[in-house]
Amino acid sequence: QVQLVESGGGVVQAGGSLRLSCAASGRTFSDYAMGWFRRAPGKEREVVAAISSSGSNTLYSDSVKGRFAISRDNAKNTVYLQMNSLKPEETAGYYCAADRLWRRIVPSTSTGAYAYWGQGTQVTVSS
Repeated sequence: QVQLVESGGGVVQAGGSLRLSCAASGRTFSDYAMGWFRRAPGKEREVVAAISSSGSNTLYSDSVKGRFAISRDNAKNTVYLQMNSLKPEETAGYYCAADRLWRRIVPSTSTGAYAYWGQGTQVTVSS
């Protein structure tokens, strides 16, 4: 069974940085794309970034381009999300997710493409 465990959330001032990690287990990590999503109170879950199984392709939501960076270490079965210049409106629960499709070349930004989800880690950005 696939398990995803996020860590690295916390409280940070506006303009600050955080690095989220997601440790995966239960299947061959390097064969599947990964994504980071977030859900703010009262809002729908939205994609933040996604990365292909090899790490060669990445996608970002327009709102985080240039500030966030997704990466993965297949030797450690871990995907990361480096978040810089954080804004108060980015306060949300952040979730990592694992693709349901083997070696999808272009990672998906759709929640429906992801079969497994972590429990989430809370990020609070104070103004």
